[in-house]
Amino acid sequence: MNRYPFLAAATMFICVASSLGQAAQDTKPASNGGSTIADSYLRADSREGTEDWTALSIEKSGLDPSSMTAVAFGKSERPEFTSEVVRVQWRPGDPIDLYVVRPHGVAKPPVILFLYDYLSDTDRFRNEAWCREVVKHGFAAVGFVSALTGQRYHTRPMREWFVSELQESLGTSTHDVQMVINYLASRGDVDTAKVGMLGENSGGAIAILAAAADSRIAFVDAINPWGDWPDWLKESLVVPEDERPAYLKPAFLQEVAMLDPVKYLPQFSPGRIRIEQTAGDPMTPKDVQAKIAASASFPGDVVQYPDVRAQIHVWMTQNWWLKERLQPSPVPPTTAQVNPGDKTSGR
Repeated sequence: MNRYPFLAAATMFICVASSLGQAAQDTKPASNGGSTIADSYLRADSREGTEDWTALSIEKSGLDPSSMTAVAFGKSERPEFTSEVVRVQWRPGDPIDLYVVRPHGVAKPPVILFLYDYLSDTDRFRNEAWCREVVKHGFAAVGFVSALTGQRYHTRPMREWFVSELQESLGTSTHDVQMVINYLASRGDVDTAKVGMLGENSGGAIAILAAAADSRIAFVDAINPWGDWPDWLKESLVVPEDERPAYLKPAFLQEVAMLDPVKYLPQFSPGRIRIEQTAGDPMTPKDVQAKIAASASFPGDVVQYPDVRAQIHVWMTQNWWLKERLQPSPVPPTTAQVNPGDKTSGR
């Protein structure tokens, strides 16, 4: 498994290039006051401080919410939706590209955040089929990547990656989710009072942590979330064998102890979260999946599939769980949906 996000991003680009719609091609750069994209990576900030990665909430993290900047880099109109690319930043040298997709004809739609695993890049968010699917039934969607992922993996030695810097990856990304919601609230064109979030693998772990910290995240769909760090680091195939001993040292485990999803899952009220687990998932071993499932406050919050095919079948034939909960009435059933959480769509 390729652990380096920029190499994975190149591979994914080749795989999905032929399926990318005109949404990306029609995106035009917007004026940014004379600065360049590269400036975002190099710009120093006089308000730089120490960010506490063990604190889940931004209020206790030391991160300054008022430091947020946002620059629009592109906008595309389609019959069903408007897609925007906005570069936001609240810490030095770490700009984040947000893909904001809004449906036409809805003044202030409910919004769902999408955060996939650490090997993902932003290609999926430029896929026209993905955009059409996420805005169905009047929903807005916002996609971005976690720390040390895709366009956020830069100016680092290659020995540093998502797992080697697990405390930073999880803590930073948990704060980012909350800052993204702050940004969306400042726009005023989507409803941030009750947000949904879909997270996959590492993104699922981050979604759980963010929802534990921020009550604005009303519902979470966590697909094969990581967690139970002592056992996950000991057994997961994500971890290279030559690096595993370093991650099992007490000091490393202590760093991530307060960032373990299994610590917070019991706090979720029944129905607030859905944990989707696929048997045989190489990233999360069977016994770790069992530990995560057992940590849920309500057994009905856990959905287990015998294989990936069964999971895809459910996604293709059933309504969106998040959409059903974020609107008063059920989403009308459809017979053919693209699964925005499925590895086969838009990646």
